[in-house]
Amino acid sequence: MILNQTYLESAKTKFTKNYKGMHPSKITTTVGLNIGKIDVGGIRLNFWDLGGQSELQSLWDKYYAESHAVIYIVDSSDRERIPDSKETFDKMIANENLQGIPLLVLANKQDIPDCMGVRDVKPIFNKNAHLIGKRDCMVMPVSALTGDGIDEGIRWLVDCIKRNTYIRPPRNNDDN
Repeated sequence: MILNQTYLESAKTKFTKNYKGMHPSKITTTVGLNIGKIDVGGIRLNFWDLGGQSELQSLWDKYYAESHAVIYIVDSSDRERIPDSKETFDKMIANENLQGIPLLVLANKQDIPDCMGVRDVKPIFNKNAHLIGKRDCMVMPVSALTGDGIDEGIRWLVDCIKRNTYIRPPRNNDDN
């Protein structure tokens, strides 16, 4: 799963007993890779927080073959960068190694006034619906900073992963 560090910290805080998350003021833009694990509904989710800078995007496809789902986070408060985010999204979901796996698109930063809501974000990212195909796909509002929407998105994804085990069977290695 590909996401950002604030979201990863919020998810670990919500789903990992006694986990004391990193204070939001200490979280910086991901450069490289951050890894996290949580257990939900009998499934261990391994998260890969991959840096979104264009020079790092070429490394993303090395993780696709091992992915059982993708979480794509859109900064819904930064309207100027939406076209770049959409272009990156299209390139990512067109990768054959991600074909058919569940996709959760999160309209992040819903805590910021005047951000784009799901009604604004969904049509932009649905323009190339043929790339999304028949996979499970959901666009949800979230605030990684406040934690709003984290539970719903993770639980939806877990249900999808369970339903889609015929496409990408889980690995039985407890070390990963």
